[in-house]
Parts: sequence; structure tokens; C-alpha cells
Amino acid sequence: MGITVSDFGSCAKGVTKLYTLKAGRYSVSVSDFGATLVSFTISDDRGKTTDVVLGHDNAAEYEAGGGHLGAVVGRHANRIGGSSFVLNGQKVTLTPNENGHNNLHSGPDFYGKRIFAVEPVDEKGNAVTFVVDSPDGDQGFPGHLTLKVTYSLTEDGSLTLHYEAVSDADTICNPTNHVYFNLDGEGSGSILDHVMKICADRIVCIDHESIPTGDLREVADSPFDFREPKKVGRDIGAADEQLKNGTGYDHCFCLSEDKTQLRKVVEVYSEKTGIALDVSTDLPGIQFYSGNYLQDMTGKQGKIYHDRDGFALETEYYPDSVNKPAFAQPVLKAGETFSSDTVYRLSYRK
Repeated sequence: MGITVSDFGSCAKGVTKLYTLKAGRYSVSVSDFGATLVSFTISDDRGKTTDVVLGHDNAAEYEAGGGHLGAVVGRHANRIGGSSFVLNGQKVTLTPNENGHNNLHSGPDFYGKRIFAVEPVDEKGNAVTFVVDSPDGDQGFPGHLTLKVTYSLTEDGSLTLHYEAVSDADTICNPTNHVYFNLDGEGSGSILDHVMKICADRIVCIDHESIPTGDLREVADSPFDFREPKKVGRDIGAADEQLKNGTGYDHCFCLSEDKTQLRKVVEVYSEKTGIALDVSTDLPGIQFYSGNYLQDMTGKQGKIYHDRDGFALETEYYPDSVNKPAFAQPVLKAGETFSSDTVYRLSYRK
């Protein structure tokens, strides 16, 4: 176990650092630029190390790049239809940054493009905490919000992301991390042969602009049924309206009706490397995105990431829930504390 700090280069926002946590056969690197998860590696018994996280080599490349690779997203992850909602009887207006009128990931001033403050590293807990100070009106949201994201790594391969936030006024708080995984190793090609299981009976239906309709669909007898393990690519080309709307998988899977206890909700496995990923969360939903728009992106060491060369599993409240009263609401009351955990656990499957 141990933490090291190194330079991660300069960008328009300033000088950045990279924090590397090690535990057993595992290593995680996170930058203060966007509180970005830059790498997550696992070593086998022969010492071969595989990095399963897509990313870039320095902060300047993250600043110039798209796709939110490994970035913390907030205040509200995913989409808000019409870039507005009503909170406490008052209309809140955000900046449209998708399809001319919708808001995606609270942009365009993304958390993932900011330099976070860093608290003193916790050597004993093998953890580092990043802090973003978001003033009243930031991104259009009410309330002065302070968000802390703590990354911790243990010797069983569990990377825990602990989110904690407070605000001086009622606001929206629905952060996530937009890390892309490839269990064959980043830059190794398509993830369509990965075997995935998602413990969800329903998905949130979306329209042709990927905005939730308000309807929930049973996954039974559909391409969205991952309740038993199957390859990601098995049904991705099926003639299904929801797949057409998302250009593949880009849907929130319903895990519960509200925030609940931490539990394992997704299992993914690479038959090529034997590497497995388990995802646990206490949140109501998880967005499974099959990397449909990576579009020839330059990644680490000049590797080119193509469409569906990585997948994201974003733990969250359902998208556009602020405009769907029937969905659990990501409202943080003034003076209260938002707290949530997501755990990504790597291992070799025997």
C-alpha cells in the first residue's frame, strides 16, 4: 500500500498533479484535473500488468479531448430535457449543449475540465480526496455546493469512490464518474465480446434525442435483458427502437426505486484476459454506455480509440429525473449532506 504524487503537466487552468495509489497487485492513478480516473491496473501472477481504463497521457490532452474520459461529472450527470427544471416553484435554466436545447452532464462548464483542490492524502486509508467549490449560480444551479470525491484502493482490488456534498440552498446533486473500461486492456479494440450481467428488470426509455420519456420498460424478451450473463455485442444490432434511439446501449438500468444500500449490480468479464469487473452502488440507476461515439479518439501513447472500444457504467439517479416527478429526485436540501459510494472491483476470474 502506498501513495505517490507526480507531475501531470500544465494546461490552461494551471499545473496539475497525478496521485497513484498502490495495493497488492493493483494500482490506480487519479489527477486533480477533473478528479479524473486516469488508470486502473491489475497484475497477474507472472507480473504482466493490464490497464483497463481509457484515457490520455497528460492534463493538456484531457483538456483538449472529449468523451469525459474518467472525469467526475456534476452537479447533474446525464441529460436534462429542455435544459431547465423547476425547484421549489422556481424555474432553473441551464445552458443547452446537446441537440441545441438539451443539457448533458451540466455543461458546457464541466467539472471534468476544472482543477480540483486536494486534501492531505490519507496514507493509512490509501485514499485521496478531491474537492470542487461550486458557487451559487454555477452552471445555472442554485446554492453554493462543495463536492468532495474520495478515491480509495484496497488489496482485494476494490476502488471505492465516495461522494460527499453540502449546499447552503436547496439544489440538485447527482454526480458520477464517466470512466470507460476495456477489460482486454485500454486500446486493445472492441468490447463487444465482453460478457456482462446487469441486475436490473427495467430500463428508462428514451426518445430520439436520448431524453427519457418517463416510461420504464421491462427488459424481459428484449435486447436489454442482461439478467443472465451475455456478450455485449450479442443483441446490440437488433431491430429495436430503443437501441436505435441510443445508437446502441446508452440507457439507464433501474436498480431500485430510490437510494438504498450498497450492493453489487453489474458483473463484466473478459474471456480473453480473464479479468473481471464488479460494480456496486447505493444509487437507483446505472447508465450502461457501449461507447457508441468514441469516434477515432487519440488516447494513451497515441493509441486510437474507436466506437465501442470502451464501455461506461455510470452510477446515478435516473436521467432527467428533475422533470419526471415519478422518479426518485436528486434534490439536496440546504444544510443536509449528500453521501454515496460506488465500488469498482477488479479481479482475475478463476
